[in-house]
Amino acid sequence: SIPIAKQLASIKALEKGSDLEKAFATAALVYNNSADPEGKLSKAETKNLLQTQFLNFIQGQENKPKYQEVISALDEEMENKIDFEDFMILLVSLTLMSDLLQEIKNMKTTK
Repeated sequence: SIPIAKQLASIKALEKGSDLEKAFATAALVYNNSADPEGKLSKAETKNLLQTQFLNFIQGQENKPKYQEVISALDEEMENKIDFEDFMILLVSLTLMSDLLQEIKNMKTTK
């Protein structure tokens, strides 16, 4: 398997891409590397991906009602598969409730 950084570097359109463009491209590559041939993830694969690639955002959230609500919605997914759009909505939902987001918001940057 080719490392994400190498895959990202090979995308010509991102040679001069912004940090935000590269961040979304990275999310898409991580998802695509784990997805099945139909471009979907099973619930188990989704949870594994969150534990291995998004741990700093979800760590410490497990007992919060909002987190449990989001994860239980994942469990209730009728299809048993998650597409990229639903995966990104899941990431945004988990990010918005994370303690790490608050820490990021509190960062002061200097130019």
